[in-house]
Amino acid sequence: MTRAATKPVPEHRSHYRVFRTIATRWADNDMYGHVNNVVYYGWFDTAVNGLLIERGALDIHRGETIGFVVETQCNYFAPLAFPQTVEAGIRVAEAGRSSVRYEIGLFAQGAETAAAQGHFVHVYVDRVSQRPVPLPAPLAEVVQSLKR
Repeated sequence: MTRAATKPVPEHRSHYRVFRTIATRWADNDMYGHVNNVVYYGWFDTAVNGLLIERGALDIHRGETIGFVVETQCNYFAPLAFPQTVEAGIRVAEAGRSSVRYEIGLFAQGAETAAAQGHFVHVYVDRVSQRPVPLPAPLAEVVQSLKR
C-alpha cells in the first residue's frame, strides 16, 4: 500500500465554523510532559457531542437516534500540555443520509494554527435496532450550519 504524497499541515483557525473550550487536566500529561495522544480523541468526542447536546440535536439519555463512531484519525503538529486551555474548532466536511464526517482542529488558546487536527465519522442509528437511520431534522440543521 502506498501512502499519499501530501503531508498534512496545520490549518488556520479560520477554517473552522465554531469553537468549544476544553480545560486540560493534570492527568492528561504523560511522562514526557505533554498531553498523551489518546486524550486528543476524547477531546474530539467531547467537542462534537457537547455542541450537539447544547444545540438540542442529540439527547444521549432518551433520544431515539444515537451516533456510532466508525472511523477516526488525528495528525499532531505541536504539543499541548496542562495547564493550557485548548480551543476545539469544529466543522462538517461531509454529510450523508445517516453519516457525518466531523473535522476538529485543536488549538492552544489564542493560537492561529492547529496543534492537532483530525476527524471522526458518526453513523447515526436507531437506539433499539442499531440500524442506520436518516439524520433527524434538528441534527441535520446543526450539521448544515457546520459545513465548510
